[in-house]
Amino acid sequence: MSFTLPALPYAYDALQPYMSKETLEYHHDKHHQAYVTVGNSLLTGSEWEGKSLEDVVKGSYGKHAGLFNNAGQHYNHLHFWNWLKPNGGGAIPGKVEKAIIDGIGSIDKFKEEFIQAGMTQFGSGWAWLAIKDGKAVIMKTPNGENPLVHGATPILGADVWEHSYYIDYRNRRADYLKAFVDHMVNWDYVEQMYDAAIK
Repeated sequence: MSFTLPALPYAYDALQPYMSKETLEYHHDKHHQAYVTVGNSLLTGSEWEGKSLEDVVKGSYGKHAGLFNNAGQHYNHLHFWNWLKPNGGGAIPGKVEKAIIDGIGSIDKFKEEFIQAGMTQFGSGWAWLAIKDGKAVIMKTPNGENPLVHGATPILGADVWEHSYYIDYRNRRADYLKAFVDHMVNWDYVEQMYDAAIK
């Protein structure tokens, strides 16, 4: 199956003041579109053509860097847009909260470690809340990598490539990550991802 760019599930200005219309226009319409376009050209005729996106990501890891980078970023961004919502943050669904506390220790510790993962990811990459061996863990990955290729399932991810925050926050990555956790996370979508991860 070929990759397609979905429309955003909210208006371009819906995440203001934490993420601007300009950031979403560049990030979604230009960057994500490029991953789709290049990914499709590399997928065509490859051994992964016709496979699910997850299978393309896992199968091309370590074997076809170009396809992996673009397929990985397409996967990451498909979920990233849904991990954001207007008036996000706030209360965490009970079962997700329990999983975080059981795996990480507390909600405050989760926030601290998630932000720290994003801050200490050198260069471009992602900070993650993932399920590994049935437990909630914090991870970070470079570039377009994600927990799928490390034996885990992502349930929340923050993009720390500069194009995700530089227009709004310049070099203040910590402020972007704090705004992400406190004001933008769509915990209902995290719950959906959690339910799928523990099946």
